[in-house]
Amino acid sequence: MALEPVMKTYNRLSVAFERGEGAWLYDTDGNKYLDALSGIAVTGLGHAHPAVTHAISEQAARLMHTSNLYSIPLQEQLAERLTRISGMDNVFFGNSGAEANEAAIKIARRYGHEKGIDLPTIIVMENSFHGRTMATLSATGNRSAQAGFEPLVAGFVRAPYNDVDAIRTIAANNPNVVAILVEPIQGESGVMIPADDYLPQLRDICDEHDWLLMLDEVQTGNGRTGTYFAYQQSGIVPDVVTTAKGLGNGMPIGACLASGNAAKVFVPGNHGSTFGGNPLASAAALAVVDTICNEGLAERAKELGERIVNGFRDQLSGAEYVKEVRGRGLMIAIELTEAGTELAVLAKVKGVLLNVTGGGKIVRMLPPLIMSDTEADLLVNTISKLIKIYSADDRAKPRV
Repeated sequence: MALEPVMKTYNRLSVAFERGEGAWLYDTDGNKYLDALSGIAVTGLGHAHPAVTHAISEQAARLMHTSNLYSIPLQEQLAERLTRISGMDNVFFGNSGAEANEAAIKIARRYGHEKGIDLPTIIVMENSFHGRTMATLSATGNRSAQAGFEPLVAGFVRAPYNDVDAIRTIAANNPNVVAILVEPIQGESGVMIPADDYLPQLRDICDEHDWLLMLDEVQTGNGRTGTYFAYQQSGIVPDVVTTAKGLGNGMPIGACLASGNAAKVFVPGNHGSTFGGNPLASAAALAVVDTICNEGLAERAKELGERIVNGFRDQLSGAEYVKEVRGRGLMIAIELTEAGTELAVLAKVKGVLLNVTGGGKIVRMLPPLIMSDTEADLLVNTISKLIKIYSADDRAKPRV
């Protein structure tokens, strides 16, 4: 039997898109879909945004790539924007979130070696997701994603998410710890939001033990949660923060930002990327960053997210099948009491794109920051009605 030319690493829905506009996608048959997933938190400015389209088109006609053997003025401009927004000192550019997290892991290990620690160890969290390269997969707290790829990379110790006492216990018993790597909100596991004082307490612990606090904002960054970076709602500054996804609005780019001692770890020859921050990717990201900041889209994400979450809570109030509606900005989840894996397919039939995660029990939505109130209400009405129908149908099924 002949194999398909594309490796089967995804269970794809049976739809292919040929164009997009704003919050909408159009398939090859001309059908229209409200994109409430944004390419998994990537197209925060929606599809075919004029500023990004212009930046890419203009730059592609001038210069796409030179390599990091030479100065790249657009990369330097992008670094200046990101450090000013974040309060960090410098940036390493790669091509993805996994690469940004790899850079963070390397910073932590080298930081530890410079302190005389032979086996530098990073605390990571259960149910986390940091990428699919071997180091980021090893840091990830998802056993199903790791299965079959052993031996994993050593140097990680795991703690329950949102459990400061567990971190303190590790600190008292493991002298090799050099850093904590944590998501401000766990996205892939179902939009898990920690206590308000969680990050500040982690900051205090890191300061106490001279560890690096490293935040994975691959998904939460670039305006999605209501501020440019999610940690800015906690009143702290990390030592390292990574981002990607929404930074390029579909153009592959990742960034690892560092401050203080962490910003001094890398020297020439320690790390690199052939494509990272090339002129084309930097032009696209500059357009994204400037648009988010100039148009107040982080604030818009907060406002829009509250509208959507409150809408779902009103319409799904008392629904037996619904355990919780939660969100922060435009990271939104509806947790069900039973698996509803078919809901992504059923939503597609109704013209809405979303995904189901967390063992099939969490409907996850990551709408674009430019979604209108009307589109937000359409999302709430369509999915609320679908969940109610699905819930009723499920309860009507005979139990074996």
